[in-house]
Amino acid sequence: MSLDWNWILLLAGALLVLLEVALGGFAGFDLVLIGSAFILGGALGMLLGNPVIGFVAAAALCVLYIVVGRRWVRDRFRGGPVRSNVDAIVGQRAMVTVRVADHEPGQVKVSDEVWRALPSSDATGPFEPGVVVVVTGVDGVTLQVRESR
Repeated sequence: MSLDWNWILLLAGALLVLLEVALGGFAGFDLVLIGSAFILGGALGMLLGNPVIGFVAAAALCVLYIVVGRRWVRDRFRGGPVRSNVDAIVGQRAMVTVRVADHEPGQVKVSDEVWRALPSSDATGPFEPGVVVVVTGVDGVTLQVRESR
């Protein structure tokens, strides 16, 4: 019984894909794409009846992925910086719920959260309830706000 190298490529490719799935994307999708290259090479070798063509195709696809595709795939999976906490609230619009004036902290509602607020240094407050303002900064638990333009 002769060893069919095309089947070995197919099985190795399937194992790499399954390993990536089992690891939960630990390898950053690399194993899926390299496994897919093995599967395509094995399928092409079976279709043409020549394992050398299968190995050459699999090798070419792997090299092509590593040289060109890897950076593209990594950039697609890597998101931009996620703003959180204070960084996420600066620039947001807020609704004044309790009058906000100099030396007279009030309250504003940002999304579903109520915050203590004071006018920022460049604001022309006071701001009455119902006015929409923009958060310009945070000092402790107090937001600095100015009129929305």
